[in-house]
Amino acid sequence: MATINSLITGFQRFKDQYFGDDSRLYAGFKDGQPAKTLMISCCDSRVDPAILTDCSPGDLFTIRNVANLVPPYEADGHYHGTSAALEYAVNALKVENIIVMGHASCGGIKALWEHEDEVDTGTEFIHPWVSIADEARAKIKAEMADTTEAEQLRGCEQAAILVSLENLLSFDCVRQQIEAGELTIHGWYFDMHVGELLSYKPKEKAFSPVKI
Repeated sequence: MATINSLITGFQRFKDQYFGDDSRLYAGFKDGQPAKTLMISCCDSRVDPAILTDCSPGDLFTIRNVANLVPPYEADGHYHGTSAALEYAVNALKVENIIVMGHASCGGIKALWEHEDEVDTGTEFIHPWVSIADEARAKIKAEMADTTEAEQLRGCEQAAILVSLENLLSFDCVRQQIEAGELTIHGWYFDMHVGELLSYKPKEKAFSPVKI
C-alpha cells in the first residue's frame, strides 16, 4: 500500500533513472509527446495500462475513467473530459491506435449491473456515468440469463468494451481517420484472475488471447 513517503521515495527513484546520468528520454520530450497509441482504461488501481504493457514514459497517451467507457459524441456545452482527451489524441497527436481496455472484477460495471433505475442509491455521478453501457447490461441479461452471475458480469464487462468501440465511431475525427486508413481501434480485456490479456476479434465476435 502506497503512503505519501513511499510515493516521494518512488519519485526519487524515477528522477534518478530519467534525470540522472542518462536524461536523453525526457530531453527528447521538450517539443511534445511522441505517443502514437491512445489507451482508454479504467481508473482501477490494479490495472495501470503502462505497467500492464511494460511501457516507458511517452509510449502511451492514456484516458482513465470509471469502467473505461467512451461516451457517445455530444455537443451540449457541458464538461467532457474523456471526449476532449480523445479529440486531442486524434487531432493533435495523430495516434495510430486506440485501445479500449476493460478488465475483470470491474467495480464500475458491477455498479451498472446492480443498479435499478427506480432505486435511489445515493450516488450523484457514478450511475449516470456507467449508464453509458446500459445497452451492454440489457444485452447480457437477455442473452445470458441462464448462466451464473459471475459469468454474466464478465459478459457485461466485455460487452461494455464493444459499446465504447461503437461510441468511438460517433466522433467524426475518429471515423474519418479510420476511413483514411490512418487509425485502428481495438478492444482488450485484462483477466486479472489468470493474468491473461484478451483481444476482441470482430470476425469471430469473441474475445481471445492476444498473439504477437
